[in-house]
Amino acid sequence: MITGDIKNQIDNIWNDFWAGGVANPLSVIEQITYLLFIKRLDELHTLEERKSQRLNISMERCIFPQGEDERGRPYEDLRWSRFKNFEAREMMTVVDEHVFPFLRTLNGKTSSYGKHMRDARLGISNPALLAKVVDKLDKIPMEDRDTKGDVYEYMLGKIASAGQNGQFRTPRHIIQLMVEITDPQPTDVICDPAAGTCGFLVAAGEYLRDNHKEMLRDPKLREHFHNNMFHGFDFDTTMLRIGSMNMTLHGVENPNISYRDSLAEDHSEDAGTYSLVLANPPFAGSLDYEACAKDLQKFVKTKKTELLFLALFLRLMRTGGRAAVIVPDGVLFGSSKAHKELRQMLVEEHKLDAVIKLPSGVFRPYAGVSTAILVFTKTGVGGTENVWFYNVKQDGISLDDKREPLLPREKLGPKPQQALTAEEHEKNNLPDILARWANRETSENERPRTAQSFCVSREDIAAAGYDLSLNRYSEIKNEETEYDKPEKIIADLRKIEAKIAEGLNTLEEML
Repeated sequence: MITGDIKNQIDNIWNDFWAGGVANPLSVIEQITYLLFIKRLDELHTLEERKSQRLNISMERCIFPQGEDERGRPYEDLRWSRFKNFEAREMMTVVDEHVFPFLRTLNGKTSSYGKHMRDARLGISNPALLAKVVDKLDKIPMEDRDTKGDVYEYMLGKIASAGQNGQFRTPRHIIQLMVEITDPQPTDVICDPAAGTCGFLVAAGEYLRDNHKEMLRDPKLREHFHNNMFHGFDFDTTMLRIGSMNMTLHGVENPNISYRDSLAEDHSEDAGTYSLVLANPPFAGSLDYEACAKDLQKFVKTKKTELLFLALFLRLMRTGGRAAVIVPDGVLFGSSKAHKELRQMLVEEHKLDAVIKLPSGVFRPYAGVSTAILVFTKTGVGGTENVWFYNVKQDGISLDDKREPLLPREKLGPKPQQALTAEEHEKNNLPDILARWANRETSENERPRTAQSFCVSREDIAAAGYDLSLNRYSEIKNEETEYDKPEKIIADLRKIEAKIAEGLNTLEEML
């Protein structure tokens, strides 16, 4: 949890950018990201130096070489710990003319950041602003991994709160819910084909650290965690840099965050590679057939991006792989041939585990569209017996444009720090989702369809034309209500009217 002091420091830095003429929130966080990259490189180099001195061995990973760069500046001056003490104009010269060109030459073997910094440019033209921002960033205590992550999450939240590019960010508690449901394992290979700021990958990494603490003590699993587990694709280079830094600040050394237009490129190289897919892809409507990857058209003949992404997930997943993905409601009940074929494929050829209907305000203030979480397993041979449905009515935050918490912080999210009362459950359904999810193959099968969650057999879904909308199967329990006879209601109204008239007469006399 970010403290008030650190929050104020970040706000002050943000205000400095605005005062210095950098007004686009995405540009602000991009520039902060660059500076944090640079600071992190110096930290890693310092750690290697200390390790080398302590063990009396040569440095395994020398980020800043000895000597001078092409322009004659000592590489030592390019380190954060050195140039932060320079005079403002000299600092500007070093960062703009030496540090950024140096970063653009870094390759994947030397640094996990190099490929994302190829097009990086310093967007600060005022030396005084650069010096001020460097000084303030340097004073924020971010040695702890959790603090780094919280700081970055707070900055990502400022992108959303500014009302720009909010589509890149799924609410954190919804991400955590999906991660809890899929239960990532130390041997998983995790992918988000529409990674954005890498919120899903970050949450998966944090889940593994919390639930499999022994993982990082095993050399093979640690190597897998830092280099082979996390894969994210996006076609926005700014998001790639922001997402990569988000992963780095959450302690993943070398995630595979790469440029890819997921719907346009062939996926033969990594088809069947990933054991877990977590995603909330952008649904932009329709694509031209010519722009769509041909291997996806083999799964489903359509131009609809929401269906193409589902086909993509199945294409990328290995047999036995799991997925939890957000889809617009239209996927659940769309009447086109492609919609029906894809739903039938999920139910009959694979194992559809759950449909979790989200309230329409979850993505406000950016969109009021209704969505759902689909949870499924790729089998290729079927396996669906019962599909678990849950109707989320409240996620702990108001469903209007303000999206304000309805409960104290310790009672929010899918795993709150304090247990919820029955009344509080009505304001935050997420813990109940996890509790019922654990019983989906036992007691949940006994729940009536009038309940908030229930199971529907594969046969019933097939009989309904593979419609997956919750309203198609839920039943409303009608309770008999007795009303007064009309004569009594009219008599009561006349009494009320008489009292009002009497009050008006009294008021006139007083006037």
